[in-house]
Order: sequence, then C-alpha cells, then structure tokens
Amino acid sequence: MRRKLVAANWKMNGDKATVESLLSEFVQNVDGQSIDAVVFPPALYVGQVADKLAGSGIEFGTQNVHHADKGAFTGELSLSMVKEFGCRYVLVGHSERRELFGEDDALVADKVAAALAADVTPMLCVGETLEQREQGVTEKVVGGQIQAVLDKVGIAAFERIVIAYEPVWAIGTGKTATPEQAQEVHAFIRKQLAGSDESVARKCRLLYGGSVKAANAQELFKQPDIDGGLVGGASLLADEFIAICQAAKEA
Repeated sequence: MRRKLVAANWKMNGDKATVESLLSEFVQNVDGQSIDAVVFPPALYVGQVADKLAGSGIEFGTQNVHHADKGAFTGELSLSMVKEFGCRYVLVGHSERRELFGEDDALVADKVAAALAADVTPMLCVGETLEQREQGVTEKVVGGQIQAVLDKVGIAAFERIVIAYEPVWAIGTGKTATPEQAQEVHAFIRKQLAGSDESVARKCRLLYGGSVKAANAQELFKQPDIDGGLVGGASLLADEFIAICQAAKEA
C-alpha cells in the first residue's frame, strides 16, 4: 500500500512569526509517523524550518532549485545547498514556475534529473489550463509533461519521484476538480507509467494539487489513485492543514 503524503506549499507567503506559529501547530498535531508530511517554505526560512521540525517526523524542502550544482546563476539555489540544510524534497515544474517564469518540459526534466542525482526527492507538478481542459486535451498535455521526464530519467526513477497533478484552473481559484475528475487524471497518469513498468506505476505516489481543503480532502483521498495532496492556501491555516493531514491518515 502506498503511504499517504500531504505537502504544504507556502509559495511567497509568511514571515518569521508566521513560520514559528504554523510549525508549532504542525509539530503538535500532525502525525508524521502515520503519513508523510512535507513543508515547502520560501527559501529564506529553510534554516528556521529545519530547526523547528528537527525530530518531528515532518520533512521539508524548497519550492524550486537549479539543475546546475554551482555557477553564475544569480538568485538560484543548487541541490548541494538545499541538501546542506537537510531538505529531502524539492518542488519541480509547479504551474506558476511554468507559466510565470517560462520553465518548459525540458528544463523541468533537467531539474528532476539533478534532484535524483543528489538523492533529493523531486515532487513533479503537472497539469492543464482551463482552456486545455475545455479543448479536451488534458491527457495530451499531462502525458507530454510526464513523457519529457520519462525520456530524461527512465521509468525506474519514478519509484523515487512523487507526481502532483494540479489542474491550473483549480489553483488559487477556489474551484476544485470533483473527486471523480481528479481520479480520472490520476488513473491516466498511472496507466501511462504502467505502459513502461506496472510495478513502478503501482509504487509511484500521485498527489492532487488543486485547491485541496479540509472540506474536500477526505473524498479526494478516498479515490484509489490519489495518494495525498499538494496544499496551497489552506496550508497557511494551521487548522485546515492539520485537518487535511488527518483526512489522509484516515484514508
């Protein structure tokens, strides 16, 4: 059975006091022994997060990383840097990185490969826009995003990759795919992986990442191919995130 995973993506939000308050609640109320929980803070707070989560069973990572280990890349972070702080995960290919910062499938694949080489778990984000969904090309778009990574790292690597399906039209909009819609795409992703290796496909964890909230988490996590959630806005509310983690535990 695949172990449930719930991740908090704080995006560009928070300050020292907020980080301290949220993590105090998480440490007290999130059962890091029964599920995997991961926090993705803004990079400036990784050191504070590392100190606060030490020994808690809750992991943490960065929201982005560069694929080179060092060099003249102003403003970027390398895998060796994030590892030095104890990060075990990194978000790769979030829709905001793709849309706002021009990251294409090839660059995302390079970042996944670099993370794997550094023994850091990449959380690969994939998903379609509203226009693409309405055009009926969801599977083509999502499949292409995954295929770019498959071509780069091979199917065996997906035992060490977490995939987060995040329909772009449901991020920060308050809209959420129905559990059935989400399951349909998750099943497609698992089928795509199974086309290369059924064993790997069964082991790879697939998360839903489109406006997950306490109110919808339980129904989402009951779906056979949804193994947890990548949580945005709700992860900045301690009670919401704790309730989502509890729903994952119960599921």
